[in-house]
This record gives sequence, structure tokens and C-alpha cells, in this order.
Amino acid sequence: MSALRAIFFDLDDTLYSTSEFALRARRNSVEAMVKAGLRADPSALLAELIEVVEEFSSNYERHFDQLLQRLPRRLYRGVNPAIIVAAGVAAYHDTKFRYLCPYEDAYEVLRDLARTELIRGVITAGLANKQAEKLVRLRIAPLLSPGAIFISDQLGINKPNIKMYQRACSDLNLKPAESMYVGDNAAMDIEPAKRIGMLTVHVIRGSTSVGKGAGYAPDWIVGNFWELLDVLRDHLGVVIPPRTAEGGPEQHAPQAFDTDGRMA
Repeated sequence: MSALRAIFFDLDDTLYSTSEFALRARRNSVEAMVKAGLRADPSALLAELIEVVEEFSSNYERHFDQLLQRLPRRLYRGVNPAIIVAAGVAAYHDTKFRYLCPYEDAYEVLRDLARTELIRGVITAGLANKQAEKLVRLRIAPLLSPGAIFISDQLGINKPNIKMYQRACSDLNLKPAESMYVGDNAAMDIEPAKRIGMLTVHVIRGSTSVGKGAGYAPDWIVGNFWELLDVLRDHLGVVIPPRTAEGGPEQHAPQAFDTDGRMA
């Protein structure tokens, strides 16, 4: 039997492509603002919006208001600025409703792990309402163990503080050596988990993964979650029961994925 009792995941750019989604949503937003009467080049607006996000953080709730304040008023003279902002916000949320979806391999492997006795959790940085909404919209929440979701906003601890990882293990009565953490960022995910003795897996998906700045090497490096499943089976002896035709969290599976391996 495997000594592994729990596996925790980072959320952003690990279970779904945060970077890809955010770029698409912001592009759609500025195009909607132009259609609403803002007389500016969409590409220039997108660059300015990205600068606003960098300056005020992704958790700031008035990005589009700040964007409009940075522009000459002549660019929206004759148009109520609240309509332009609302158009950007609506387009962002419409994109979220249509395109926020997990990596196909991440979702399928979580479905497999949901049939094991492993505790399955998330340790993520961000605002509680935003991170929780992502888990629900991605249809990942039903595949996780109750009480195994840890969000920095709720803990008063943020990455890369090792106390965040210690808290997750402590709350679930786990030894770090019995737990695994899977993430895309070497410095924020791998190093702190490794420091307290957790097993670590660095998921590298090309440019979406951050591999610099960590002083602790991961136990394994994988390119996708199928490779993670191989690690669990071949190195840790995790047995995956066969899928059943009915019942369980598999009923929540997304209906279709596009050619990029994301939900259509």
C-alpha cells in the first residue's frame, strides 16, 4: 500500500489555464468597451488594461474604472462612462461563463483520484469568493474532499509562507511526508511545500509554468496530469479503481472539450 494519504493541488495555471483565460477575457472586454462608444484602439486599450492589473493586482475590483480614468475624456465624450465600464465588466463575465474550464487531463485525473481513498485538496492563493467560484465553475469542487480546500484569504496566510502548507496538513491530521503538493510555480508552490517535507510535483506546461527562483528541487517534474498519474501508480503504489457506469462525482464531468484539450 502507498504511504501517501493526501494530494493537494495549486489552482491557477495548474488545474486550468489562468493566463490564457485572463488574456481572452480582457481582450473581449476592451472590444466591448469600444463597441459601447470608447473611441480607442483595442490593442492599445488591452496593453493599458494589463498595466492597470499589474499596478493594482488581479484582485482589485475596479480595473475598468481605472482604465477609463487613465484615458483622455475626449475618447468617450457624449457617452456615459458607466455604460462603457459596464460593457467591459459584462464581456468579462460572459467570457467566464463560456470559457472558464479545466485542463482536460487535470479533470480526468481528478475523476480517477476521486475513486481512491486519497484526500484530495487545493491550496491556493487569492480571495475566497473568487477562488471558490473558480472551483465551482470548473466543476472541480465535487471531486475534492470536504474540508480540504485552503484559500489564503481565509487563512490569513499567503504563499510562499510555509505556514499555509503546514496548516493544511495539521487541519487534516496529516504528516507532511504523507502528503503531496502539485503546482506550476517552483518558488511559490514547490519550494515551501518541499521545505516542510511534502512530496512535490512540478507541472510544466510550457510558458504557463514558472520554474525559476526555487532552492528546492521537486521530487518529480511532469508535463501533464497523465504523467502525474503514472508517478502515483508506479512510484507510490496508488491503485486507481476502474470507472463505473453510474454514480459518484463522475456525473459532473464536462460534456465536451475543444481541440486544445479544454472544455468547449
